[in-house]
Amino acid sequence: MRAVIQRVSKASVEIDGETKGKINKGVLILLGIENEDTQEDIQWLSAKIAKLRIFPDDEGVNNLSLLDVEGEGMVISQFTLHASTKKGNRPSYLKAAKPDVSIPLYNQFIEHFEGEIGKKVATGEFGAHMNITLTNDGPVTILIDTKNKE
Repeated sequence: MRAVIQRVSKASVEIDGETKGKINKGVLILLGIENEDTQEDIQWLSAKIAKLRIFPDDEGVNNLSLLDVEGEGMVISQFTLHASTKKGNRPSYLKAAKPDVSIPLYNQFIEHFEGEIGKKVATGEFGAHMNITLTNDGPVTILIDTKNKE
């Protein structure tokens, strides 16, 4: 499971000209799922993101987590996070899980992350063409891969 986490002051997702979800201060999570992902990946990643200390304290030091600031979350499916660009110029998405595997894991991640932060999260629509608008606060952008826990 791969995630791009962006600290935002606001974000929204639009599908076919209609706003599907929006948040204020919090995190936008772009989530890519591969065939080998499991419940362990979901649990580890959702807890890690909820507890990441990426929000500034009163001295401006990133010492606070999403939980500490009572921030909001948005989760957007993004199979292209598993793109391989090793050969040629057209990315290959062989590592990205097919919808029969990724949709249930995506939904389970959302449910688990909501439990971690104690509130509903905004989402896009799996497989839809989405327009994401965000104001990256900082900017702060973090990449996490559950197969390479750095």
